[in-house]
This record gives sequence, structure tokens and C-alpha cells, in this order.
Amino acid sequence: MTGSDVSPSFRLAYVPGVTPTKWVRIWNERLPGVPLTLVATPAGEASDVLRDRGADAGLVRLPVDRTVLSAIPLYTETTVVVIPKDHVVAAVDEVSLEDLADETVLHPLDDTLVWERLPGEPAFERPETTADAVELVAAGIGVLVVPQSLARLHHRKDLTYRPVTDAPESQVALSWPEDETTDLVEEFIGIVRGRTVNSSRGRTATPPQPKAARTDKSGAARQKPAAGKNPRGGGAKGGIKPGPKGAAKGGPKGGSKGGAKRGKPRRRP
Repeated sequence: MTGSDVSPSFRLAYVPGVTPTKWVRIWNERLPGVPLTLVATPAGEASDVLRDRGADAGLVRLPVDRTVLSAIPLYTETTVVVIPKDHVVAAVDEVSLEDLADETVLHPLDDTLVWERLPGEPAFERPETTADAVELVAAGIGVLVVPQSLARLHHRKDLTYRPVTDAPESQVALSWPEDETTDLVEEFIGIVRGRTVNSSRGRTATPPQPKAARTDKSGAARQKPAAGKNPRGGGAKGGIKPGPKGAAKGGPKGGSKGGAKRGKPRRRP
């Protein structure tokens, strides 16, 4: 089997908290012959997966290594603090980092936020994953600051969350190897940017079809009259116009209108 015989496919990596469902649905509608495979990837490994060609593109969290990866920012998430439902913070609509100064703030090893200075009091150990940190919050050991999508992903009935107004925010982006901007990558770029199916930057737009010829009642195609011809079957354009009504059938009774008047008959002497 040669390379040209291989059916095209597209592999899309995505990190926890990102939901690619809408874009995958549009892809399947537009390119039903090109299967899209989702590759679930830990946030910290997404750049490596793309560099190693483990996926054609990925929905990742910034930052990424821009020397080898291209990236298009898509949206920025709200940052929240995950707390037990009976925590004092649950009584307010939002908090600041200063409000968490006396709290034990868990900092998992797979944290997706970029901190200049960690808030609150540090825990004795860093949890391995965000999921582990959520379990510790439920056990009353501390609180966790994460992007809102991760709080929803790890939702528990005994936990809730509140926005943190001045915390770092996480940006989600579409990324791919810079030297692998293929036609299929361009297709997916068009989808996430909301381009229509006939966009000139997506797939080659379907060329407009010529208008069908009009037909008469019998089904025969109408012919456009040639230049200079009277479309109603008359003489050449600019020729003699038909006379007034009634003059075409031998003229009015009694001879031509405007002819010599008939004189009175003469008597014989």
C-alpha cells in the first residue's frame, strides 16, 4: 500500500476541562469521509504530544513553546476557588486572593495556572493531580484555585466554588506543529473560528452552478433572441412598425382612409 492509498484522518488532542463536542460535530458534518479521533491528554503533556506528532492539532492551555508550535487563543476562563459547601466563602458571590490569605491553598503538580506568588498558606505536600486535590478539599484539608471548567469536571455534591476576582486566568488555544499546517489543520482552524462551509480559507468552496435554461410549457428550452431581432417575431430592429389596428387586413371598408371622395352621378341629358 502506498502513501497515497492511505485514507485521510485527523487526530485532535484535548486537555481536561476543554469540551470539543461542538467542533467535532461540525467536522463530521463537513468532512464525513475524514474520521476525527480525539486524544485525551494531560495539560502538562500536550505540547510534547504535538511536538512528537502524537496528534495533528490540540486544544491546549497556554503558554506553549512558540518556537515549534503555532497557537490561536480561543477563550479565557474564569478562575474559581473550590470549597466545601459549608465553608465561610460559600456565603459570598466572589472573593479575592487576600480573602484566602489564611487558607491552606492546595497546589497540585498538574496546576494549569501561572502564579507569580502562591496565595494562602502552602500545604505540607503537593497533590499529584487536580483530582487528588479535589479529594483533599472534600476532606477539609484545604481549598483549591483552578479554572472553572476543571471545577465543573471534578464536581462533587459536597463541594461548590466561587470566582476569584484577581487570580491568574487560563487561556485555551488551538495549537499545532508550526511546520505541519496541513489542509486538514486549516479546516479545523476554520471550524473553531466559525467560518462557513464555503469560506475561501477553508475547503475549496463549491463553485456556483450555472443557472438552468428557462423552458416553455412544452419543456423545450427558450432561446434568447439574436441581436437586432424583434423578440416578438417582427422585422429587424428599427424597421417598419405595424400599422394601426384595422389597417392590416386590407384597410377599412370603402377603401383607404383619406382616399378621393366619391362624386354624385351625373344625369343624362
